[in-house]
Amino acid sequence: MKILVVEDEQKLNAAITQGLRSRGYTVDTAFDGKEGERIAREYSYDCIVLDVLMPVMDGLTMCKNLRAAGVQTPVLFLTAKSDVHEKIAGFNVGADDYVAKPFSFDELVARIRAITRRAPNVQGDVLTLDGLLLDTRSQIVTINGKPVDLTLREYALLEYFLRNQNAVVTREDILSHVWDRFYDSFSNVVDVHLKNLRKKLPKDYAKRIQTVWGKGYRLVS
Repeated sequence: MKILVVEDEQKLNAAITQGLRSRGYTVDTAFDGKEGERIAREYSYDCIVLDVLMPVMDGLTMCKNLRAAGVQTPVLFLTAKSDVHEKIAGFNVGADDYVAKPFSFDELVARIRAITRRAPNVQGDVLTLDGLLLDTRSQIVTINGKPVDLTLREYALLEYFLRNQNAVVTREDILSHVWDRFYDSFSNVVDVHLKNLRKKLPKDYAKRIQTVWGKGYRLVS
């Protein structure tokens, strides 16, 4: 999954970003609401982690603007305030959940999983393909009960394919969901990681990731 973190405190922004990436998420960052709104309008995300009190534009205004523009990405607010009126203000502009600082990182991840499960077309915590199981909570992949050792990028690729079974996805689709917004669209990074992923899967699973010439790729269920 791909997450946008909008937090003006640089150390906290870096800590959240590093923690999420270590758990297999693709993460983009912004440090004020104006920058965050621009990025959220330009790119697609599964969740936005958004601070309330920020310079240039606060999180409430950013969320309100996104909802007015039709952006329905789930939003999780971060705030130093736990006052009930602050929470109500967040929900009134379209927030999906709220975490008060300081917070447990495990709680943050759990809440991200909870609000993304409620989003349309999200299948849940465990994705399956016959005997293959990918558990997004533990980041463990097994085939007929045997673990498959994948890198974080290979895991993210497999998760994206499992969430889009039988659909043709372009290289641009993959880059925009599995890599951050600073990827080099002219590199062969997708081909390299996809080749490595296929090598680590049994042949009868690897051949299900088909190349659709001139269009992209498709995982056949």
